[in-house]
Amino acid sequence: MKSLASTIATIWRLSIPYFRSEDRWPGRLLLGAVIAIELSLVAAQVVLNQWYNRFYNTLQDRDWNAFVSAVLFFCVLAAIYTVFAVYQTYLNQWLQIRWRRWMTQTYLHQWLNAANHYRMQVLGDAADNPDQRIADDLQMFVQYTLTIGTGFLNSIVSFCSFVVILWVLSDQAPLYLFGAQFSIPGYLVWAALIYAIVGTLLTHLIGWRLIPLNFQQQRFEADFRFNLVRTRENAEQIAALGGEAAERERHLSRFSPVIANWLAIMQRTKLLTFFTASYSQASTIFPYIVVSPAYFSGAMQLGGLMQTASAFNSVHTALSYFITSYRNIAEWRAIIARLAGFQEAIAAGEAAAVTPPVIETVPRGAGAGFVVDHLNVRLPDGDPIVAAEHIAFPAGERVLVTGPSGSGKSTLFRAIAGIWPFGSGRVSVPKDAKVMLVPQRPYFPVAPLAAAVGYPAKAGTFDDAQVAEALVTVGLPELVGRLGEEAHWNRMLSFGEQQRLAIARALLHAPDYLFLDEATASLDEAAEAALYRLLHDRLRGTTIISIGHRSTLGAFHGRRVELVPDAASYRAREVPLVSAAE
Repeated sequence: MKSLASTIATIWRLSIPYFRSEDRWPGRLLLGAVIAIELSLVAAQVVLNQWYNRFYNTLQDRDWNAFVSAVLFFCVLAAIYTVFAVYQTYLNQWLQIRWRRWMTQTYLHQWLNAANHYRMQVLGDAADNPDQRIADDLQMFVQYTLTIGTGFLNSIVSFCSFVVILWVLSDQAPLYLFGAQFSIPGYLVWAALIYAIVGTLLTHLIGWRLIPLNFQQQRFEADFRFNLVRTRENAEQIAALGGEAAERERHLSRFSPVIANWLAIMQRTKLLTFFTASYSQASTIFPYIVVSPAYFSGAMQLGGLMQTASAFNSVHTALSYFITSYRNIAEWRAIIARLAGFQEAIAAGEAAAVTPPVIETVPRGAGAGFVVDHLNVRLPDGDPIVAAEHIAFPAGERVLVTGPSGSGKSTLFRAIAGIWPFGSGRVSVPKDAKVMLVPQRPYFPVAPLAAAVGYPAKAGTFDDAQVAEALVTVGLPELVGRLGEEAHWNRMLSFGEQQRLAIARALLHAPDYLFLDEATASLDEAAEAALYRLLHDRLRGTTIISIGHRSTLGAFHGRRVELVPDAASYRAREVPLVSAAE
């Protein structure tokens, strides 16, 4: 019961925000219409149950006129039922897509908000494969919630409606056993109830393992797919290393849990299907066995027998909803657990940015420059990485950051840029300053080249002439004719070309503070020098802070900050700038 209460609370927490959102009134109206139609379908089934009595009595009495009348009534009822069934599906699907659209927008906003997706990844991302959570789990959650929810409502209303009919029929058809009559009020109701309870308990005992198995299956499938995508994205490096055999082995090892878990699902499903199929077949004949003594004793006509069997089936079907839908419910439970885990991971990422101790980013007067005070950058587990007592980056200055590999230079940049909150201290940022961090491996979305270079600005922010001029300036004139071509640019272009594109992006955006994290490391020294001269000429008012190992970079910077070993971490200190010539 505790698990059931927890699951219901989780479903409520996942579902209710939509019906309180800006799209709440269309959602509520559609949900109300779906529920109203579901209730109407149950009412039609009640009317049809009463029709059974009249129809089969006309057959028993060989009453032609009554038979024709019953057939015509059935045609009208069937037409109404068909219209309700069609619009129930239509409105249900309409609600599904509106609900899914809102949840997708909401989860994307929470995931891709203020570097939260990055913090979730750094924290270990307990919610594995966020792409699957958003693309697949949200769609299946909405679908299963409406399908199972309306099915459960149908079962409750059907039970309440038909149990009254079955109770009355129990009085009209007393129980006969071995020629003796027994007066048990509502015995047909009790028979259906006992039959359904026994079936439900046995179904759960056999099938409960499907819930964790379905959860694991989704995770294993997503991991396998993610690694296949990684191979596709790194095809060149794999081919150059001759790593195809290693990749095959690695993918097969990832696929092994998929197979093993699937076989476990097969075994459990086989056992469950054995029982549910047998239960379903027995349910067809069971009500006739219970009522037949009264019929053969003459206490009931054929119409009464068929109506009783129909009502009995309706009651036991309502009570057996858990049995017939168990596999869907098991998968639904797994989806709920995955979405709940995703929500928790999002909340953990958001909390990491504001829960002390954190690196505090505060605004300061415009034009005052970046200032770092008492900064201690740490890993999420608290281990120290790098410390900086006081560093100032005045507007328009050029600063080179150096240090051994692994000393925390890139993490220091992330902390100063405001996307790494783990640690303590303060980073004062000029108000309304535009900051751009260019990593060694820049990112370009799958989009037309002009939009990819202008990212993250909206497409059309920079006209083609501006983009073309930037491409020519950074040494990529051959790409000017491809501005409208949509492609996977990270895969098509060399690292050197990608780094040139990233510099073109910086020229277009003209940030106030530009952090270059080995952003020209894939270029030769002459090309690197040309790009730095270009940045100095075109972005005169921009503060440029660079990470680099080449001594030639000293010529393009006025100051140098070096990370030196200090106890268990590294410490940032200013040192004399040494150029290549020196």
